Amino acid sequence: MKILLVYPEFPDTFWSFKHALKFIQKKAGAPPLGLLTVAAMLPSQWEKRLVDLNISYLTEKDLKWADYVFISAMVIQRDSVRDVIKSCKSAGVKMVAGGPLFTMEHEQFPDVDYFVLNEAEETLAPFLFDLEYGRAKRIYRSDKYPDIQQTPAPLWQLADLKHYDTVGIQLSRGCPFNCDFCNVTALLGHKPRIKTTSQILAELDGLYDLGWRKNIFFVDDNFIGNKKFIKTEVLPAIIEWRKGKDGMPFGTEASINLADDSELIQLMVLAGFDTVFVGIETPNEESLAECSKTQNKGRDLVESVKILQRAGLQVQGGFIVGFDNDPASIFQQQVDFIQKSGIVTAMVGLLQAPFGTHLYDRMQREGRLISEFSGDNVNGLTNILPVMGMGPLVAGYRKLLNEIYSPKFYYERVITFLREYRPPLIKVKLEKQYFLAFWRSIYRLGFLGVERVQYWRLFFWTLFKRPRLFPLAITFAIYGFHFRQVIELHVN
Repeated sequence: MKILLVYPEFPDTFWSFKHALKFIQKKAGAPPLGLLTVAAMLPSQWEKRLVDLNISYLTEKDLKWADYVFISAMVIQRDSVRDVIKSCKSAGVKMVAGGPLFTMEHEQFPDVDYFVLNEAEETLAPFLFDLEYGRAKRIYRSDKYPDIQQTPAPLWQLADLKHYDTVGIQLSRGCPFNCDFCNVTALLGHKPRIKTTSQILAELDGLYDLGWRKNIFFVDDNFIGNKKFIKTEVLPAIIEWRKGKDGMPFGTEASINLADDSELIQLMVLAGFDTVFVGIETPNEESLAECSKTQNKGRDLVESVKILQRAGLQVQGGFIVGFDNDPASIFQQQVDFIQKSGIVTAMVGLLQAPFGTHLYDRMQREGRLISEFSGDNVNGLTNILPVMGMGPLVAGYRKLLNEIYSPKFYYERVITFLREYRPPLIKVKLEKQYFLAFWRSIYRLGFLGVERVQYWRLFFWTLFKRPRLFPLAITFAIYGFHFRQVIELHVN
């Protein structure tokens, strides 16, 4: 059997980093973790190929080779998915589809032959069994949450890793919290399920043996969902594993209550974590209560961010405007918070209601759903009718983004962060493309860019005040260029 695994293209978005990746001659952020994990679950004797449309094209030759096309996607890849389906149908090759998009919206894709929905550990084996005996059904789904301690390591060998800047791995699934706009618990449950320490070390070993030394992102919905196991088992083992190894800085996602546990922070930094994405959402307490973001309430959010930064963790933040309880002043409140906290990578989106969430159900009851969920966090669109009115919301949102990503505000925020940040001691090899990116940044940003003055101010400030952070400062300058391109494309 010949299986072609196809990963649809991401549009140009906040997290695509397409404009930044060009500086280091990379084509995409990360290879498709889900598809490569599914590939490892398929019979070993089957032939498998990966086509990631973010780095290459799907050709007639690819489709002619394949007996089946396996496709997995997130909601934001919806448009590319439709193009892939059209190509497969034209070529007469059968499709097997799974992943978050199809789990939530499979009825929107009538031309797909088979749907293997929810988590593949539960639904893939029954499909493969029925396929072997010529009795495959169209839809396979399950409401069970599988034991991921039986999940195999992804087949990284199928991916051409030289085209990527980051590799994602997964330690756990599920989140103990209940934010009403988040569909993680609808898809993966409230109780975090976690792999064994030996599993995660084997995955790290596999990547290290392949020569990978760049970024690794733990894609867990909340890395600290099971604090005790993380503190007593996983992090000590990774600290030991890292001894004598270079590179491979880690990033992940975690809730803000990480700031309350100094021991956990210290262990994460010693294990090689230098970045954490945190859902801040809003500085407005009434809006936090509205969306059941209990872990963020009743605390000094700025100070919580500073605690993480001072310990060695760069905080990337998620923010939302458009809650029912947002006052007219929320846009300036968000600007003030983001600038004061020094969160350089601040993703601000309009409130959206994904299918399967408490928010979706409430909006449906109130007759406030107006379109489908886009899956794009920073495109200036929402699928719900906001209390403050669509006009004021969109206008305020546009002003907010243009302000925080203007060269003046953005570079000020970078310096605010660099003053606080204490980087972990991770030996990272500076490869050729990073030196080339440095010279490209001088030319593109220092001489041609609208941020010329701010670029050189940051350049020399870092060189004299925080020289160890000079590579990071240049990286942020390049990120800023990407963010401005995205905002100009989608919001202005």
